[in-house]
Amino acid sequence: MDKLYMVIPAYNEEESIRNVIDEWYPMVVMTGEESRLLIIDDGSKDGTLEVLRKEAEKRSQLIVKHKENSGHGPTILAGYRYALKEGADYIFQTDSDGQTRPEEFPAFWRCRRHYDMIVGYRNHRQDGWSRIFVTKVLKAVIFFCFHCVVTDANTPFRLMKAETLEKEIHLVPKNYFLTNVLITVIYTKHKRLLKFVPITFRPRQGGVNSINMKRIFRIGKNALGDFVRLNRKI
Repeated sequence: MDKLYMVIPAYNEEESIRNVIDEWYPMVVMTGEESRLLIIDDGSKDGTLEVLRKEAEKRSQLIVKHKENSGHGPTILAGYRYALKEGADYIFQTDSDGQTRPEEFPAFWRCRRHYDMIVGYRNHRQDGWSRIFVTKVLKAVIFFCFHCVVTDANTPFRLMKAETLEKEIHLVPKNYFLTNVLITVIYTKHKRLLKFVPITFRPRQGGVNSINMKRIFRIGKNALGDFVRLNRKI
């Protein structure tokens, strides 16, 4: 039976993390006894880690890791590397803000052997105009820098074949902030078997969004230079 590692980063999600576990843990159990829900606390300043540890005591397939705060990209990258080291066959990533729906996961799982990566694209989004604007700009920047068209590069709803990820993950810098974006670009440019499937994207279910427009523009400015440099590498 295929072993799944579901990677969820968490930062200051004390308000919603228990509900996220309640929603996603059954999906992990459904895939087999060897599968694991891996939640990485990215140096939360609230009670997120305490809640996670209490929940892990009740669930044998829940693994909790804690690290110093470094942001979303480095955190999920650490999760991917951990899952590969532990012998995962497939790695799924979603976020801890409750915006994705677990009932849409089984369709991805059923198709897992046909693709190197299946990515959800946010067709009908409910997370605000600013996020939609950022996604459209990112799509244009990716085309300009990497000369490829990507439907939705940064969606936190992706199922990856571990064998393929292990061959490509070395191209992602250690502390890179836009890990999922770069992985999507790499798979596209290297003509990996990649499929985009529409998913629901709800409003944040709790906690506070740590990304504001000022920070988005700063990230975007840095990303442009990174993309030009990384295009030569991949």
